[in-house]
Amino acid sequence: MTALPRWEQELGIASVDYSLLTDLYQLTMAACYTGEGFEEKSASFELFVRRLPEDFGYLIAMGLTQALTYLENLQFTPEQIAALQATGIFHHAPERFWQILESARFSGDIWAVPEGTAIFPHEPLLRVEAPLWQAQLVETFLLNTLNYQTLVATRAARIRDLAGVEATLLEFGTRRAFSPQGALWAARAALAAGFDATSNVLAALQLGEKPSGTMAHALVMALSAMEGTEDQAFTAFHQYFPGAPLLIDTYDTVAAAERLAAKVRAGEIELSGIRLDSGDLVTISQKVRSLLPDVSIFASGDLDEWEIARLKAEGAEIDGYGLGTKLVTGKPVNGVYKLVEIDGIPVMKESSGKGTYPGRKQIFRTIVGGKIHRDRLGLITETPGKDEIGLLQLVMQGGERVQQTESLGTIRQRTAMNVASLPESLRQLDNSQLLDVEISQNLQDLTQRTKRGMGNR
Repeated sequence: MTALPRWEQELGIASVDYSLLTDLYQLTMAACYTGEGFEEKSASFELFVRRLPEDFGYLIAMGLTQALTYLENLQFTPEQIAALQATGIFHHAPERFWQILESARFSGDIWAVPEGTAIFPHEPLLRVEAPLWQAQLVETFLLNTLNYQTLVATRAARIRDLAGVEATLLEFGTRRAFSPQGALWAARAALAAGFDATSNVLAALQLGEKPSGTMAHALVMALSAMEGTEDQAFTAFHQYFPGAPLLIDTYDTVAAAERLAAKVRAGEIELSGIRLDSGDLVTISQKVRSLLPDVSIFASGDLDEWEIARLKAEGAEIDGYGLGTKLVTGKPVNGVYKLVEIDGIPVMKESSGKGTYPGRKQIFRTIVGGKIHRDRLGLITETPGKDEIGLLQLVMQGGERVQQTESLGTIRQRTAMNVASLPESLRQLDNSQLLDVEISQNLQDLTQRTKRGMGNR
């Protein structure tokens, strides 16, 4: 029996497979460009969002590190090319198409905002300047990683902003993330946007972090059944993990807290914290606090920023939160990737509700008194005005990185500073406002000229 290719057996992803992690039309368009002799024409594509998810006043850009790693490693193996040819889809593709895949390497430039930067509609998170076939091919992967990590990072930043700097925030989303790869990206994005730790062991170790977690109800039930009582289950766990937080809501939460309080007073147990995963968290946490005043109380169970706001408003005694399902899923970030210039010619899309601005652009930001005062979207050729800074930076040139990879700590600090710089109206959870991004006169003029030019074609 003929062995199946590895990707058919595992349906998994290795870095060598990233070139095929694309939509079919990226490859068919590249083949068409090649047949028409345009494949090496210089092209610029920008990745941005037209609108924010509902109730969001900003986004936190994230995922650039993985995007650059993908571009650095872009290539097609003989096995992959043979698999594409075997589909029969490319029967009429020019021979040159296969030649460029055989020698494929990303050779373009990348401009991007640093990870952890607050951005708004129509502001490019990233621009690709490369030969047309390369810039087209990489669209799918770039959207995948930047859209998803930006979503998780924005949720994490909002939660950190609401919970405050003293709260412990843990990422618990691995079992709810959309895929194993997504779970790793979600953990990274949450950590980079302000969370303290993740329960995902692989993600933590790959990122040089320490994983964090407690226990599940299964341990309490199993050891209670085998050893006699819930207290014996706690004792057994502490034998191997002294002082570790205990999950106390498997049976009667308050009764468990009362017994633990007696043991703490008697010096029979050292307890650093407890976790509550169910019930009326406001009432239960208050009762537990009265019994265990010096023990940290940690809450989990389908929490999000709105639920945390409610808990705080109603006086819950909670020191930290575990966020899972609603952190790593939910409202998508609908980033798009659009051609803005080809062979030096500005282009734009004029579809109803999906129009774009032509030309290579820069975000000019003005900060006054530590707060974002204004964002101006202009052309890359424009000179920054007084007190303006350009957010898009050259991060890859000729397919090579020109900046060192930033640490999670650096990105975490930038995220915190960016959120703190936002007007309060953009940070509020409900009825959040949008920053009115100014469109420069030069960009407005280019847009009108481009429209007129399109009308004459």
